[in-house]
Amino acid sequence: MPGVERLRIQGGARLVGEVTVTGAKNSVLKLMAAALLARGRTVLHDVPDILDVRYMGELLERLGCGVESRGGTLVIDVPDEVDYAADYTLVRRLRASIIVLGPLLARCRRAQVALPGGDSIGSRGLGMHVAGLAKMGADIRVEHGYVIAEAPGGLRGNEILLDFPSVGATENLLLAATLAEGTTIIDNAAREPEIVDIAEMLSRMGAKIGGIGTSTLEIEGPASLSPVEHTVVPDRVVAGTWAIGATVTGGDVRLRNARADHLSIVLEKLTKAGADVETTHDGFAVRMDRRPRAVDIVTLPYPGFPTDLQPMMVTLAAVSEGTSMVTENLFDGRFRFVQELARLGADVETDGHHAVVRGRPTLSGAPVEATDIRAGAALVLAGLVAEGETVVSGVHHIDRGYPDMAGVLRGLGAHVEREPDDFAK
Repeated sequence: MPGVERLRIQGGARLVGEVTVTGAKNSVLKLMAAALLARGRTVLHDVPDILDVRYMGELLERLGCGVESRGGTLVIDVPDEVDYAADYTLVRRLRASIIVLGPLLARCRRAQVALPGGDSIGSRGLGMHVAGLAKMGADIRVEHGYVIAEAPGGLRGNEILLDFPSVGATENLLLAATLAEGTTIIDNAAREPEIVDIAEMLSRMGAKIGGIGTSTLEIEGPASLSPVEHTVVPDRVVAGTWAIGATVTGGDVRLRNARADHLSIVLEKLTKAGADVETTHDGFAVRMDRRPRAVDIVTLPYPGFPTDLQPMMVTLAAVSEGTSMVTENLFDGRFRFVQELARLGADVETDGHHAVVRGRPTLSGAPVEATDIRAGAALVLAGLVAEGETVVSGVHHIDRGYPDMAGVLRGLGAHVEREPDDFAK
């Protein structure tokens, strides 16, 4: 397969140095979709240079927008009329593209969005998206692989109770509600920092949103929205990845432009594992001078332990003293990557939503394959502490969420090279 690449990692290096964290992948993609709600030029700052941003940019261009990247700044020109159809060729590469459903329905009163692709980490149905939009007056059906939504008379506010604090459903309904007639109440809403970021940008655009940061959002519409300039919230998952990396490798890493308050439970777990965590004026630092101690984790919606950092914690547990229990409550396919981790010598047994990880003093290098963004990052961290050489294929998954991972690692003292994958199928 031409253009496919892999990472070649020499184990044994400590991660030492500084990393400046860019804006959050899980926020910027939704902010780009939010730009559809207002005619004119929206400017986003601190945008990460990752594949998913490029994919979403291509999708917006197909909808009629102008998209220009200027070294960390993204300029989106939204025309008076936007297309309402998002085709499969782009949507299949990016699960987050379903977020255009709400804005297109609100803006155009109809939307046609292909069912999304993305990571293979388990079931992530659209039932709550569909049910919520239907309560707002939309007629929604699935035909030939597309979600087709229509609201000829416009959306109407309503009270919506989510069965689960779904991030995607909360975001789609929040975006749609800004242009809906009347008041929309979203109860049991997700509270992630990225949702707060979206709500704050919408508020600056002119939306009237109460309860930001709580489990009950109240949106008064329809709002008269105008484009704005906005700086994306720092990526807590990227910051958490490097914090765990410092702990795994016995390193000393300072994270700039990072929010320790968005990672409270993660940093608490790293402290229990033996790391020294220090909050700084512009982020935090993580130092480790011993073999980690085993800790248990349970993934939960924010402010609980984030599922996106669970694979990295499995890697940490694999080299810790003692036995860890990892419980995954959000995605039923998150443990698929452990068979690759086992190739490096990790002792992991899974049973449904639980994984028992018995720590070993060392791992051993081997060829492994990334199957999603976070699994790829976890395998890279494992390769850093494995004896010998580890080759991680499927690096395009990592590129979807981490700007220049190989370059960042080299800057922290690791021996990592990016090369063509001649054996990719």
